[in-house]
Amino acid sequence: MSRSHWTSIGERGTLSGMLFMVKLRRLGDWPFQLLLWPVILWYYTTHRLARRASRDYWLRVQPSLGDSALALRRQSFRHFLSFGRSLMDKVAAWNGEYPPSRLAGDGVQRFSAAVNEGQGGLILVAHHGNLDVVNALSERHPDFDLTVIMHTRNARKFNELLERATGRRQPEILEVSEISPASAQRLDARIRGGGFVVIAADRTPPGQGRTRSLDFLGHPAPFPEGPFVLATLLRCRLYRLSCVREGGSFLVEFDLIGDTASLARRERSAWVAATMQRHADDLAKRVRCHPLQWFNFFPFWHAQETVDHDPSR
Repeated sequence: MSRSHWTSIGERGTLSGMLFMVKLRRLGDWPFQLLLWPVILWYYTTHRLARRASRDYWLRVQPSLGDSALALRRQSFRHFLSFGRSLMDKVAAWNGEYPPSRLAGDGVQRFSAAVNEGQGGLILVAHHGNLDVVNALSERHPDFDLTVIMHTRNARKFNELLERATGRRQPEILEVSEISPASAQRLDARIRGGGFVVIAADRTPPGQGRTRSLDFLGHPAPFPEGPFVLATLLRCRLYRLSCVREGGSFLVEFDLIGDTASLARRERSAWVAATMQRHADDLAKRVRCHPLQWFNFFPFWHAQETVDHDPSR
């Protein structure tokens, strides 16, 4: 596996340091913000791969930054600060600090309607915004059943942090590399029982997972086919969920983007191709609206590509 693959990028920082940041936040935003700057500056300075990935991203989403190396570095550092704030938002969300009243947008009502219908489904998400905040929605639905498919091996410290800092039960998590016929049956049973399965659809899988090159922000980028193929196998409703911070509130979007219950086998390939590009186009639109909340700090586009605007990299 290439060292630039996102699964090979280890966590930075110690658990004790992260816990200290969580406890500091309880004193208010100002003490937390004061300490966040030097912590993020250290991370920005020492993590060259993430720094380069951030600059590559900004040159694609805002090409005019290539005219000024200083402006590019400043925007990249703001990008890292936004990421630091999002980690604390995640902890606060799991700790129950964000009531449903802080969630805005039509997605809140659409989410509740989907849960109340009891048909379940597969929910596509991306590493944009802060989906953990949507946990506040579950307060309205005590019987809400959820399974999250994710790659956990490079996020063990943060998962442990959530458990120790909040003391709250996490949803069922299925390691993406451990999906088997037996686990697929378990996912099917979850959906048939009215529950939901969440999977990220913006990161290529480790190993030999199949990908498709899609146009994203004007450049070809590899996206995983797995989530979309899984939707055809589970024969269920397919939703898209996003949540971005807007000031002191969080804007939630939740939309039905397909239903594979009656999809014929001969139509699957065309459906996967069309739905994947539609997903990439929608993600690009949301990223352009909230560019600081894009949290893929690895070479998202093809690793062999180079961007010549920043000679210092």
